[in-house]
Amino acid sequence: MTTTSRNPEKLPIAALSALAMTGFICIMTETLPAGLLSEISGGLNISEALAGQTVTAYALGSVVAAIPLTIATQGWNRRRVLLATILGFLFFNTLTALSSSYTLTLIARFAAGAAAGLAWSLLAGYARRMVVPALQGRAMAVAMVGTPVALSLGVPLGTWLGNLLGWRLAFGSMSLLTLALIAWVVVKVPDYPGQPKGQQLRVLQVLKTPGILRVLGVVFTWMLAHNILYTYIAPFVAQAGIIERVDLILLVFGLASLIGIWITGRIVDRHLRRAVLLSLAAFALISLVMGMNSHSATAQYLGVFVWGLSFGGAATLLQTALADTAGAGADAALSMNVVTWNSAIAGGGIVGGILLDTQGAQSFAWAVFVLLLAALAIAASARRNGFPQGARTAGKTVLGH
Repeated sequence: MTTTSRNPEKLPIAALSALAMTGFICIMTETLPAGLLSEISGGLNISEALAGQTVTAYALGSVVAAIPLTIATQGWNRRRVLLATILGFLFFNTLTALSSSYTLTLIARFAAGAAAGLAWSLLAGYARRMVVPALQGRAMAVAMVGTPVALSLGVPLGTWLGNLLGWRLAFGSMSLLTLALIAWVVVKVPDYPGQPKGQQLRVLQVLKTPGILRVLGVVFTWMLAHNILYTYIAPFVAQAGIIERVDLILLVFGLASLIGIWITGRIVDRHLRRAVLLSLAAFALISLVMGMNSHSATAQYLGVFVWGLSFGGAATLLQTALADTAGAGADAALSMNVVTWNSAIAGGGIVGGILLDTQGAQSFAWAVFVLLLAALAIAASARRNGFPQGARTAGKTVLGH
């Protein structure tokens, strides 16, 4: 280590908050076009459908680049990698803001997604290295808080800013935020060495580690269920006559997610398995309630709150389980998580679209329920490796990411 936390028995809030801000920028950069499609289409003289592909390009960048970039940077000092990802956001968000070419914009979005893929494979392990093993789960909860904040508050704010000042200035404001983050990281975030070549594990080696495939299986089924409902929340709640209140629905979800993260941070180090099973069971049961009461606005608001509560800690729980299971191969395992997570996002859009066209929005709740039963079965079967019972026993320093 070149720099260490002065007291590893306490959470280094300033440093962890910088990681959370990195996650915030990742989510904001990914989702900002969704609320500004008409403005982007007008600015680039393309259809809204083509403008929507700027989101697709970003997701593809994360899926394609996460594993190779993570492996390529295993030996780098950690802060150097973190700053490289943030500089990627600075450059490619600025390029997006200035571009008048649709092709160049897609390239910039793909590259920004690649930076995000590397960032997501880095953040969880970085947070774990800042504290003693007993505080690793709590540290990850702080580092992951940027996601629900971005989804619940940042996206509506970015959309409002884009509508007020134009979509180019919205992306420009992301670049200004990134500049501030660079200074924050340099001043507050400790540096750690990468993995020596002799200790670097190959992806296939890590994939064969007992429990890894089961954790990734839970990641995929849980996130696929979530994204079917989240992507098509507007037509789903339209059944209850509250389509004009989608903004409030998403706010309720985001605030509940923040509570979920706080709860997860308190229990993840002692009750990881129980928290995963309880979160999945709660989401499964509330999806049934929402499906059976699809025309009740009250049921939908209640359902979205419980859904957000159960989802808020998902990233912390799953990445903790994955890193614990992988041990020294945590860097490669977390890059696989990025690919699996983003594949589930894409899958949610595809599967949800097919269901909407063929079965209608009422089918979402039942599809979600089936997927969550599958996730529960996988998690329950991983009692020995993946989601073990009892308090976490990860006593070794996390290497690499």
